[in-house]
Amino acid sequence: MGTITEELFSRRLGRPVHAGDTVIAEVDVAMAHDVTGPLAIEAFRSLDLPLWDATRIVFNFDHVMPANTVAAAELHRVIREFCVEHSITNLFAEGICHQVMVDRRLARPGGIVVGADSHSTTYGGLGCFATGLGSTDIGVVFATGKTWFRIPETVRIEVRGALPHGVYAKDLALHVIAQMGADGADYCAVEWGGDAVAAMSVDERLTLCNLSTDFGAKTGIVEPDAVTFAHSGGEPIDLHPIRAGYAQTLVVDAERLRPQVAVHPSIDNVHDIDDVSGTPLDEVFIGSCTNGRLSDLAIAASILSGRTVHPTTRTIVVPASRGVYLEALSAGYIEIFARAGALVLNPGCGPCLGRQHGVVGPGERVLSTSNRNYPGRMGSPDAQIFLASPAVAAASALAGAITDPAALAAVA
Repeated sequence: MGTITEELFSRRLGRPVHAGDTVIAEVDVAMAHDVTGPLAIEAFRSLDLPLWDATRIVFNFDHVMPANTVAAAELHRVIREFCVEHSITNLFAEGICHQVMVDRRLARPGGIVVGADSHSTTYGGLGCFATGLGSTDIGVVFATGKTWFRIPETVRIEVRGALPHGVYAKDLALHVIAQMGADGADYCAVEWGGDAVAAMSVDERLTLCNLSTDFGAKTGIVEPDAVTFAHSGGEPIDLHPIRAGYAQTLVVDAERLRPQVAVHPSIDNVHDIDDVSGTPLDEVFIGSCTNGRLSDLAIAASILSGRTVHPTTRTIVVPASRGVYLEALSAGYIEIFARAGALVLNPGCGPCLGRQHGVVGPGERVLSTSNRNYPGRMGSPDAQIFLASPAVAAASALAGAITDPAALAAVA
């Protein structure tokens, strides 16, 4: 018996494996998106081998959808033609690849999933081993259904107690990144557990695993439990993980956490909101594969309802997927955003990577619910990016400056 990651690979290979072992394992699903897909296709064609399994290959248009340049349109054309040629039906243009993979139940508990995107670690919130690979490696998987792995050591994040009101999974993840540093979990499996994690919804667990890659992790993972299977279906998996095999354990007292803000120019430059409250903002972005899910939109809508965003702070909301958009529409969140003066745009990556849905200019400050704030991420390298939860984002959109949602409630 070993850690969750060791147990998943041992089950897959039919023999015990341990951290440090190099193995070749079959995967369940391989995904690429509109930017990485053409490169994976090129790598696959260079092998001159038949396709592995058309039903387990996924393409998704999200990074530049709809295409905003001729070059982007050409990337889409290459993928569409490849899918027709090989009878691949898992071709989606309905939102962010990581949310679509969850919506479509293409990532399942106990599985092994690879994607040509670093935030493929997101699916670990469902209790599977999920990781990002380069496009060349994904092209090889298209041909073989297998890839090599060095079984990572595991870092355990033990979260004790309950998160206070107004503190969310995003705050917890940013706090951990501050403690460990931007490369503190290099090539490790980050295993999230403890009281606060057990109490989290699947949406929140996906947020934790999404951000795991942003402090170096090979994967983020939460042990599948009743919450997981109620969401994903299937039969429960008893992995029998042990607690002795961790390379490192970080214990977090959840009840002491305040809302967190990652301050330009790095994700590990994290402060309690009190340190940066009042910083003026030109833009607020609510969305991304980190915090564009229905529960995130619900939090933002509860704060924005009946109010209007600050006139000098443009506010952009991008639901993570078509499914999320439709649910938010039914719940009335989309109308709340529109009436508050926010721009609600089509599902996709949105402004996160500075290619579509608006870019930020020199000297501008933007608060984003996304996962990266290095210079140039959302447009000009001279812009400043702050990362926070949907609650902080919504409160800040109203105030026109970084604002603690609790302070807003006190004013109301």
